Amino acid sequence: MSLSIRPEAGDDAEAIRAVLLDAFPTAAEADLVERLRQDLDSEISLVAQESGRIVGHILLSRMRVEGDGRAFRALGLAPVAVLRQRQRRGIGGRLIERALAIARDKGEEIVFVVGEPDYYCRFGFSAATAAPFASPYAGPYLMARTLADVALPAAGAADYAPAFAEFGS
Repeated sequence: MSLSIRPEAGDDAEAIRAVLLDAFPTAAEADLVERLRQDLDSEISLVAQESGRIVGHILLSRMRVEGDGRAFRALGLAPVAVLRQRQRRGIGGRLIERALAIARDKGEEIVFVVGEPDYYCRFGFSAATAAPFASPYAGPYLMARTLADVALPAAGAADYAPAFAEFGS
């Protein structure tokens, strides 16, 4: 089967929700994506498609990130999802790589993710890059990757879109 990755289209919402509901144990991620869309915080939304069927999705949303007196152009990667029957075939990785390339091309400077270090480190994310930024998610699972040649601040703050405050509640 040939895999293609493309931007989310207007009629993809139902299929994306189905992927999210299949990939995660609760509806929290699916509800998060809908809220990010409603709040106009979705910046990059891609789908992976095989034989006309959406099998994966990734969303990057706008973040407020500042440090040492300057604002950074920043996005949060969450969620990334692949249908359970199609997992472990590189689809999620291809979605991440494509989304990061698009973010870089749009002039974004840094992308944050809360996730499993063993997985996200292979895409250049690290907890050390995120460490200077205060966040409710601070710790080993909050990672970041720079997309541009930027100096990281001595101290700063990284705030996800407001929808994340209600995530999982």
